Amino acid sequence: MTQINAYHEAGHAFMAILVGARVRSVTIDPDRDDGPERYADTQVEWPLKKFPPKQLRERMVQVALAGPVAEMIHSGDNPHPGFVAEWSSDWRVAWEAAAPLVPDERLRIGYLERVVRQLYQKMNRDENWAAIAAIVDHLDAHETIDGEEVVEIMRTWL
Repeated sequence: MTQINAYHEAGHAFMAILVGARVRSVTIDPDRDDGPERYADTQVEWPLKKFPPKQLRERMVQVALAGPVAEMIHSGDNPHPGFVAEWSSDWRVAWEAAAPLVPDERLRIGYLERVVRQLYQKMNRDENWAAIAAIVDHLDAHETIDGEEVVEIMRTWL
């Protein structure tokens, strides 16, 4: 279970750095606080003044869906991310971020599905998948890594 969580979180971290957000930390051993049960966690900061509102929302959607996409690539399965219970919070974040972009709910589903396909193609490229796998290796070794480490890993591969 831990390795699939590592791929999931590595997907979020990879995409966050790629689209210009700041990763504070990535962990496969989150604190057991009073919040919802979590098996892993990626903390992302958005430089709100850096992006126009539409672009910020598009990038938030990409980062939210990148975790499920990384799991899909790793496992070889391609379930609809809106129907996998473990991905419900990611889907909800993407859904809410996309709402102002695509107010009609039927059209929004299509939009999110297109983003998933685009992410799959981008993340599945050899150089990108190597960077994601390197993030996973560091998570496997250390359980928690900071954002600067993620940037260094990606710099090595991209």
